[in-house]
Amino acid sequence: MSTSTVTIYHNPRCRKSREGLQFLENSGQLFDIIKYLDDVPSASELKKIIAKLDIKPIDLIRKNEALWKAEFKGKTLSDSEIIFAMVKNPKLIERPIIINGNKAVIGRPTENINDIL
Repeated sequence: MSTSTVTIYHNPRCRKSREGLQFLENSGQLFDIIKYLDDVPSASELKKIIAKLDIKPIDLIRKNEALWKAEFKGKTLSDSEIIFAMVKNPKLIERPIIINGNKAVIGRPTENINDIL
């Protein structure tokens, strides 16, 4: 890891995530890339990310993902159960997530990234 304070949780197969990465590259800001499908965040890391985003765990879920609709939709889940579902199935995590120090945004739309740079 570099000494930058900016990190992007990135999925190279996702167009929105690639757009977020391009936005960061164009910003001239130093940043780290975490390919979260390969390097899955732990439950405690996800809790920290969710706190920095200032959202509820359910708000970090990709609710249109087929897996979510098949396995979880319509169920009453605790925050811990939702976080556990993201750890077990990282493709459920909304993307890209950009973190700068104690602040974070979901880079949809990419202009959101400006809020923390």
